[in-house]
Amino acid sequence: MGLRDRLRGVRHAFGPSPQLGSVRLHPGEDDLEVVGESGYQAALWAICGGSVGDRVRHRIVAVLVPEPTNAYDANVISVHVDGRVVGYLPRDIAAQYLPALHGLMKLAGGHVALDGVIVGGGYYENGPGRLGVWLSHDAETFGGRSGRAGQPSNALEPSMRTGFSEAWRTDAEDDSYDLSWYSSLPVGDRQAVAALRVLLAAERDPIDRHFQFAELEARLYRCRELYDTALDEFDDACRQHDAEMETICQSFMAKWNKVPLLETYRQMAIRQQKNKDWDTCLWWAERGLELYGNDAAREDAVEDLLKRRNQALAKIEARQAPK
Repeated sequence: MGLRDRLRGVRHAFGPSPQLGSVRLHPGEDDLEVVGESGYQAALWAICGGSVGDRVRHRIVAVLVPEPTNAYDANVISVHVDGRVVGYLPRDIAAQYLPALHGLMKLAGGHVALDGVIVGGGYYENGPGRLGVWLSHDAETFGGRSGRAGQPSNALEPSMRTGFSEAWRTDAEDDSYDLSWYSSLPVGDRQAVAALRVLLAAERDPIDRHFQFAELEARLYRCRELYDTALDEFDDACRQHDAEMETICQSFMAKWNKVPLLETYRQMAIRQQKNKDWDTCLWWAERGLELYGNDAAREDAVEDLLKRRNQALAKIEARQAPK
């Protein structure tokens, strides 16, 4: 079956089916995350031809379809496989990539296609695993940086996210922690890093320590191109943060009866994906899932780590398969 045969019948999520014209496949080695697949599980299973509970690694060719008439966001880029919508590019990535995508479509006289893979499935303690989609592309072709696509975005923050805003609002009524340190942090990242290390040396409250570690990690990551040891220091901070996370999560449960987004695990999983260190990526994803358990404040935080775990498992299995 040719590329055009595989793509025939792609339908737009809003309005009529687009006219494909010619479809050009753009190869690349940078991972590109797809989001929203939880709403398209039936379509993904149909594409794979498997049954719920099967372990899946199914190669695909996907088409990127802009949705300028989308009532919620004119920058939306939907992902189509075998004539079905299976998800969307993350909101921040779509806004960044859209101008280049339009340019590539103009050159092709039609739509842009990318290689990809559907991964996931299997059975776990909490039931059958879901399927996720990852694409491969050359980030620079789309106006991004190599290895950048799929990094965390703060563009959408429904309900509780990291818990910092909720903790800040109740700081005055709750004597167990004190977030006033945040207002006194230096603006400059390197000065803030030094100040946060001093704070962590003295602080004992788990919630304060969690947010101090989180801020330290964010500042160190921003410094990664300013000085050579920043990423090593970032890794060390994440490991120290992880060592205290059981106690921190107990404090979250006592305060909110749920666990907010633990950005450390998403960010470290992404970092290992960039490094192609799939064993370490798997460790960080599974560690985050263990800490969330059934108490995550945000289902999308769990879904994100499940996808990264499934991708890491698929990469490890492919590496171990007989040549």
